[in-house]
Amino acid sequence: MAKSDSFENDFLKLIFNGTTIANIADNAASSPLTNLYVSLHTADPGDAGNQTTSEATYTGYARVAVSRDTDGWTVSGNGVTNADAITFGACSAGSNTLTHFAVGTAANGTGKVLYHGELSASLAVSAGITPAFAAGELDITES
Repeated sequence: MAKSDSFENDFLKLIFNGTTIANIADNAASSPLTNLYVSLHTADPGDAGNQTTSEATYTGYARVAVSRDTDGWTVSGNGVTNADAITFGACSAGSNTLTHFAVGTAANGTGKVLYHGELSASLAVSAGITPAFAAGELDITES
């Protein structure tokens, strides 16, 4: 069963901006997440995966914290994009071909994947390459 466009927008604002859905859901009052963590993957982590599933392994890689507010994420209609550029650590050794990204709850470890998607083009990473995504480049859509 589908959600209405209005509720999809409200739901994305709750998850990515910490905005209350009046009379339905509040952002956690005692210890809400202040950041979401973007991870890179060599394959789709899938609906059953966690943030470590097929995660990048090159030397220098780490998840990137993005603030859980309108400075970090732009929600419009039934979609969300990164409000600013997201730059990962430069590769100093090893290599990966990155095909997917995920947004999750943990800076490291298994973390819960909230959304995952395919990159617009795969990215071959080797020594000297710094994966980066311009504002609006990582796209998530509710439907």
